[in-house]
Amino acid sequence: MSTLKRKAGTLSSADSKKPKQDGSIMSFFGAPKPVAKGSAAAGSGNGAVAAAAAADTPAPKFDKEKWVAGLTAEQRELLQLEIDTLHESWLAHLKDEVTSKEFLDLKRFLNRETSAGRKWFPPKEDVYSCSRSRHTPFNNVKVVIVGQDPYHNHNQAHGLAFSVRPPTPAPPSLKNMYIALQKDYPSFSPPPKKGGLLTPWADRGVLMLNTCLTVRAHEANSHSNRGWERFTQKVLDLVAQKRSRGVVYMAWGTPAGKRVVKIDAKKHLILKSVHPSPLSASRGFFDCGHFRKANDWLVERYGAGAEIDWDLSGAKKAEAPAPAPVEKKEEEDDDEIDEDAMAAMAAAAEEEAETKASPKKE
Repeated sequence: MSTLKRKAGTLSSADSKKPKQDGSIMSFFGAPKPVAKGSAAAGSGNGAVAAAAAADTPAPKFDKEKWVAGLTAEQRELLQLEIDTLHESWLAHLKDEVTSKEFLDLKRFLNRETSAGRKWFPPKEDVYSCSRSRHTPFNNVKVVIVGQDPYHNHNQAHGLAFSVRPPTPAPPSLKNMYIALQKDYPSFSPPPKKGGLLTPWADRGVLMLNTCLTVRAHEANSHSNRGWERFTQKVLDLVAQKRSRGVVYMAWGTPAGKRVVKIDAKKHLILKSVHPSPLSASRGFFDCGHFRKANDWLVERYGAGAEIDWDLSGAKKAEAPAPAPVEKKEEEDDDEIDEDAMAAMAAAAEEEAETKASPKKE
């Protein structure tokens, strides 16, 4: 078992006899991938734990073909993405929500954005990557990380909150998450080449859910208040209601904290902190201990084997010293920070300064 998982030696004999749970969670709402033999996610009887977790929340009977056949022609057109990419374990629970007036209006809005030639992210096929067939079926969810807006520049957002695809380097907030992880688990290794791809977490049971699932290119919060907030709140509440043996919620920053305020803290573990943004991480995020607390709670609740293997290296490496925190000392409110916008403003200011400094041509 990876060193990033809490060892089960401290468990009571009663705890050690609890059923074990698998750590496989395909994309956001997707189906599980086969776990490679010998991988961290495959060890310690995790298949038995997965079976126990699935039994905890019986899947509703759902005939997808019959449901699709009952849709109107317009509904089928508007919901083609959901039909094609939402895993059935999620669609069974969300079928009434996606046919609601509010959600259909959201889909009409996205169609208008496309028709007007407005680029939006993530790519269409990745909108539900946290819940489609690539990563995270409903019954595999063990940890929920609540994000805000998707990244809004090219080759960044791909449907998992905080995650970016190679070769894009990890953004500042994600770098600060790595620092917090290394405080909890000194053996933690980030992805190669300073990367920020978090799909291994998704495959191990971590649902990384943004409040809004789409955003117009280079315009932060441009798709807010269009209907995504209602849909993603439904997802958060659904997990809380149906995953009755409990999951871990990580809510960083005030907006994320508001999303989990009604979730039963007696049934689930609610972990709140400031946002990992450079403008706030130094005010408590680095030492919040959320990653270890999550694993300790999962082991206590489900038994050994239920922990999340947080390592992202793909292969264990020699332990290295933790990197210096990426932080700033400004006492600004962190909750609506957009790092891409900050970088763009800094670049624009630098360009303006260079223009003023250069001699004018006659």
